Amino acid sequence: MVGNPAGSATPREPGPVRARLDKLVWERDRLLEESRNTTRDLRAVDAYLAVSDNVTAALEQLNETLFRQTLSVVEEKLTIALQEILEQPIRLRADADFKRGAASIDFYIEREGNREHILRGQGGSVANVLSVGLRMFALTTLDESDHRRFLVLDEQDCWLRPDLVPKLVKIVHDAGKALGFQVLMISHHDPDTFQQYADKMYRLVPTRGDGVSVELLGAGPDTADAPHP
Repeated sequence: MVGNPAGSATPREPGPVRARLDKLVWERDRLLEESRNTTRDLRAVDAYLAVSDNVTAALEQLNETLFRQTLSVVEEKLTIALQEILEQPIRLRADADFKRGAASIDFYIEREGNREHILRGQGGSVANVLSVGLRMFALTTLDESDHRRFLVLDEQDCWLRPDLVPKLVKIVHDAGKALGFQVLMISHHDPDTFQQYADKMYRLVPTRGDGVSVELLGAGPDTADAPHP
């Protein structure tokens, strides 16, 4: 029997060496798989980045188009309201400008082809009508689960001639019912102006000191169908 030469190392058992080799092979395969996955993800990111500018531009263009369509509807509906209430051949127009994803709007009146400032020449009556219409439109865009459709109009008829006030009240009444709004309208005009359209009317009269007395004047024909607070 021949022994190991003096000073030579004893060979390792093949089992542990094989296990270590298998572990290294598995680790290599795992790293290769991760490398392939990372390369695939990087290619997907590169592809996204290559079209992201085009997608952003397309979305901005779509947003602008939808906004202009909505603005066109606002122009049309409020033009009808202005003509019915003020009995004048005027139209609402709007110039929209888009910068950095935000829109700015300049409203004006068109009369016989001429541009007219909203607050000039009408004594504020145009602004009265537009304020009501734009507030209603704004409410329709809000989430009903967070915002109740309740609109307070504080002297929105202040610049209208008394004979034109019923026309505004009618439009507010009809639009409120169509859109499911509750409207509280405060006015200094004759209560008879509102009798035909109001569900309920109250007169508030100052008393001595800082008090106010509240008097129920009557209920309109639609009271039975009116939504309750």
